Amino acid sequence: MLAKSIPLGIYEKALPAGECWLERLKLAKALGFDFVEMSLDETDARLARLDWSPEQRLALVKAVAETGVRVPSMCLSAHRRFPLGSEDDAVRHQGLEIMRKAIQLAQDVGIRVIQPAGYDVYYQQANDETRRRFRDGLKQSVEMASRAQVTLAMEIMDYPLMNSISKALGYAHYLNNPWFQLYPDIGNLSAWDNDVQMELKAGSGISWRYTSKTRSPASLKTCRSAKGWSILNAASKRSSRPATADRT
Repeated sequence: MLAKSIPLGIYEKALPAGECWLERLKLAKALGFDFVEMSLDETDARLARLDWSPEQRLALVKAVAETGVRVPSMCLSAHRRFPLGSEDDAVRHQGLEIMRKAIQLAQDVGIRVIQPAGYDVYYQQANDETRRRFRDGLKQSVEMASRAQVTLAMEIMDYPLMNSISKALGYAHYLNNPWFQLYPDIGNLSAWDNDVQMELKAGSGISWRYTSKTRSPASLKTCRSAKGWSILNAASKRSSRPATADRT
């Protein structure tokens, strides 16, 4: 994979469901992908990965060694259910605990980058206090990640708080930590009518990876596959960063 100028990976949810990582990585390899991005979403089944035993963690490490297909990143969307910006102290504490455990899991199995979602809250009404709590929670998270030498790469979202690279750069400047990067979602960037080329240029020094989705054109959380791939291709030409294919 090191010989490739732009490695191509696939999101776990774009592959058949199941908990056998050896079979998942074998399939990804057969399909021609170089790596798989792990999902750690709000479902109880995936949250259970945070409490994997040492043997379960080692099984993933062995699967990577056997197949040569890496698992270098984790999409951490569990904070939809347990948001860092929640005004409920118990929920917010759980969100921070999820982050701590995710960083520990990443450190144990060789995941280098965690992709947190750029939501202060998701199912609740946002306000100045939720944004303040989110900002403070993000600061605590980056401090934990830096101690573990794990990068947090914030996704550009389908949500006004973090729907452009320009907005996300404000958090990057506030945190001022090399272990905080950006993870531009090309579909979300284009769906908000951003000037995608200008946005990509603005984030060129701090964007860790690009991702594109295959979606139907039904809502804001959609973009046409051809459009997504053409923009991803343009983004890849501007950068040597890896690219991830996603299906949602």
